[in-house]
Amino acid sequence: MGKHLVIVESPTKAKTIRGYLGKDYEVIASMGHIRDLPANASEIPAKVKKEEWATLGVNTDSEFEPLYVIPRGKKKSIDTIKKALAEADDLFLATDEDREGESISWHLLEVLKPKVPVKRLAFHEITKKAIESAIQNPREIDEHLVRAQETRRILDRLVGYTVSPVLWKKLAYGLSAGRVQSAALKAIVDRERDRIRFKPASYWDVEAQLKFKDISYVAKLIEYEEKKVASGKDFDEETGKVKKSATAYIVIDEQTAKRVAKDTSEAEWRVTNRQEKTYSRKTPAPFTTSTLQQEANRKLGLSSSDAMRVAQSLYEHGHITYMRTDSVAMSEDAVHAVRKNIESRFGGEFVPKDANTYAVKSKSAQEAHEAIRPSINFSSPDEIGLHGAERSLYELIWMRTLASQMKDAELQSVNIQHSVGIYAFQSNGTRIIFPGFLRAYVEGSDDVDQALGDKENILPDITIGDQPKCTETKPLGHETKPPRRFTEAGLVQFMEQEGIGRPSTYASVISVLQNRGYVQKVSNALIPTLTAFGVTQLLEEHFPGLVNIGFTSEMEDSLDDIASGKKAWLPYLKEFYSGAKGLKELVKDKTENIDPKSAKEIHLPGVDGVNIKIGKFGPYIEKTLPNTGEIIKSSLPQDLYPDQINEETIEEVLKQAKQGPASLGTDPETGKPVLIKTGLYGPYLQIGEDEEPEEGKKKAKKPKRASIPKTVPMETLDLELALRILSLPRLLGDHPDTGKEIRAGLGRFGPYIVHDGDFRSLKGDDGVLEIKLDRALEILAEPKRGRGGSKTPAKGIGTHPKDEKPITLHSGKYGPYIKHGKTNASLPKEVDPEKLTIEQAVEILKKKKEKK
Repeated sequence: MGKHLVIVESPTKAKTIRGYLGKDYEVIASMGHIRDLPANASEIPAKVKKEEWATLGVNTDSEFEPLYVIPRGKKKSIDTIKKALAEADDLFLATDEDREGESISWHLLEVLKPKVPVKRLAFHEITKKAIESAIQNPREIDEHLVRAQETRRILDRLVGYTVSPVLWKKLAYGLSAGRVQSAALKAIVDRERDRIRFKPASYWDVEAQLKFKDISYVAKLIEYEEKKVASGKDFDEETGKVKKSATAYIVIDEQTAKRVAKDTSEAEWRVTNRQEKTYSRKTPAPFTTSTLQQEANRKLGLSSSDAMRVAQSLYEHGHITYMRTDSVAMSEDAVHAVRKNIESRFGGEFVPKDANTYAVKSKSAQEAHEAIRPSINFSSPDEIGLHGAERSLYELIWMRTLASQMKDAELQSVNIQHSVGIYAFQSNGTRIIFPGFLRAYVEGSDDVDQALGDKENILPDITIGDQPKCTETKPLGHETKPPRRFTEAGLVQFMEQEGIGRPSTYASVISVLQNRGYVQKVSNALIPTLTAFGVTQLLEEHFPGLVNIGFTSEMEDSLDDIASGKKAWLPYLKEFYSGAKGLKELVKDKTENIDPKSAKEIHLPGVDGVNIKIGKFGPYIEKTLPNTGEIIKSSLPQDLYPDQINEETIEEVLKQAKQGPASLGTDPETGKPVLIKTGLYGPYLQIGEDEEPEEGKKKAKKPKRASIPKTVPMETLDLELALRILSLPRLLGDHPDTGKEIRAGLGRFGPYIVHDGDFRSLKGDDGVLEIKLDRALEILAEPKRGRGGSKTPAKGIGTHPKDEKPITLHSGKYGPYIKHGKTNASLPKEVDPEKLTIEQAVEILKKKKEKK
């Protein structure tokens, strides 16, 4: 039998597939793409460096020919593959079955130019059955998919490399525009504009506690003197007044609410109407890329990028199907396995007669794969030994897949109306008749029965004419809330619904928005910065197509048509870039005609009489005093969000700027004043005034500065406390195990402690100025939180025979290790953490102590 070479993208995927194939197959990882457009000037070949199009990496004058280069880091991978190919009888390209994977395979062919037979393997899950089936049924590379990916790459390069320089020249260096990111950013900025325009409204209602046959329930005021009572949904967000459609409603104020509560507390209550309605709650479809990102964010707190990273690992280890998919379909084998699992776990009454089927709602969906589901063996989370974020995400996928093939939930809504003199009250209840899929897919509780109970609101068996007893009434004041900002889950949902970009790119788009400083993530909400407002304003006025949702969605449709062979890629690129109204001419015109001065001015709804501008060091405000003509400028603190900028906050910032920095006293070491100043990141301390550069030098020596911790009230700040803050980081002592220093300090992300390169953030009551060595040792001993806030839990191995203290297994920075008391010991490479015995652990700890 001959020697077969299989090429995949990653080492993990290679290792998993290698385990399913015999010794005649060699599996090698390409480490992703082996060629791409030049990332910087140093990668552009000398022979084309002087060409006008070279910086683009696309020859727009010659049929949009891309300039592909092999990055330095990829040459070693290519050499390894070429060496293996020289000894192979055939080549299997087993990259992912999507546009990106198809492109990787195509590039491999272009670079390797193999002289042996080449076969393209297509599979959506890494299982023995799927791999063997793919080998038995190879196919050719899909040229349409390759062209679609290449066109997308060229489009993104043309937009990014031609429009971004306009932003550099007219706003500030380092900004960027993107075909998808700019449309997504506009959506975030528009939501913030809605929040700024929002006018809150106050209203009151009355809540009553009722009792009938020992069952207590709640009723709320809905009518007053035969007029409906207004609630939050009846107010206009931009005026704070009742909507035109609700002018017949009455707004209850505090005084009226108190009077109603008093009138009804001891009055006679009578049921005037009872309505019951049975309805079904449909089973959720299995996960797609988009819905997985949304649920992972909402239920697990994972960012889109973290969710995709963890899903990639689960896929490459063979635990789930391919994680980049729009499809909600599952294979017959998978459906059979799921239905069998449901019957064994929950009973036959939860299995529908016919398998559930689903249709994709997204207009740009590509159904090349199955939905995201566990691999065909359908192992439970307990059976495959996962930990941390991998276990949590796998369990979410597993439960969602189970739920997708269960019966619908049957529920009953109950509406009871009460008459109390001139007032009418209403109670709403819900009862679960049959839990259906809710038996499997109830998130956030280990006790499913308790969780299902929490979803119910049982009302008593009460009928018209019955008289419940009122035990309490209370007036309640409310204020309408502004539109909620996008979370990552909300933005992903919005982008999918509007057809902006592809689900596989959402994670990278959101990461770019944060990394560029356009968006801050605060308590899971995406808050646009003032720089984002400036960028969006310029694009709205001068490049409206880039932020127009319809235009961006149409581009996705065109790329889908190219992928299916319905549209030619070259004419499309020519029209987009070189046409009469193409991007090339538009950029040329705007580069010449946009006024940088006006472009830097940010316009916020309702903010007048002051200029908000984008400067070299970030946003700032500028105001001309009416009497003196004096111009005052001040940086805006980064933690002052756009919807908080109003006349009051602006006056406070300008007041501080006019007064200049306050002095707390003199630094005894330098004799210079200790000043409180306000900058982009809020108030900070500085020793001495800013100095001019020395003769012959471009930059002045920076004075010592330190941010003021948010836990320190400004009114308590004196010279002694300021000098303590300026002396950070401070030494807490040496670690008893390593002998190395432990220090506490303030960094970009807040207060921290550090030991031997291991940084831990300080939270809650742990103050950077107060924390002691013993508390620092406790924090360092805790499992470190990973990306996305997930914690790798300790796994108990047993107790030590000498002192009966527990020995636990952990996942650390340098791999798995065991812990016993204050002793940590790394596991030797030959020891499998999953098969570690108490005897092995005791021996490893013994050797560690002997070594010390």
